[in-house]
Amino acid sequence: MAIYTVHQPPLRKRNSAPDPERFLFVRDGFSFWAFLFGPLWMLRHGMWLVLLGYIAVAVAVQAAMHVTGVSAGSAAFAGFLLALLIGMESGTLRRFTLGRRGWQVVGTVVGGDREEIERRFFNAWSRGETVSPAPAASAKPSAPSVSPPPHSPTSSPEVVGLFPQPGAHR
Repeated sequence: MAIYTVHQPPLRKRNSAPDPERFLFVRDGFSFWAFLFGPLWMLRHGMWLVLLGYIAVAVAVQAAMHVTGVSAGSAAFAGFLLALLIGMESGTLRRFTLGRRGWQVVGTVVGGDREEIERRFFNAWSRGETVSPAPAASAKPSAPSVSPPPHSPTSSPEVVGLFPQPGAHR
């Protein structure tokens, strides 16, 4: 099952409603192409700030490896680990770039393939429903609605697995 986040572009000046053809579906998970061709993948998606950060980190890691006198095999392994990190976090990097450009996350969709996911999202969107909206960054979790049972004076003060209460009989 694939998980996608759905991103709505900022409205254009002459439009009052979002254009469904401009929505982007960003897959969450490992990207083989981002792993294999990281900088080219970043250029293809217009992720300039991410590319500059990647270059800075890669140069710093390689310089640190050279200064400390690490073998060439270890330096290559560090490059492999950096490429692996880019492949695993490719969706996060794309969402970061889209967020900086003013795109809004309008939902999260789970499905078997891209076509099913698009159909599922647009069916719900056309009816005005939300499809598993992503939680807001500032949203706080709500307190549980179930209250704990009242303490009975006849119950034993010690429970197996808990620390004894101060002043409790031992």
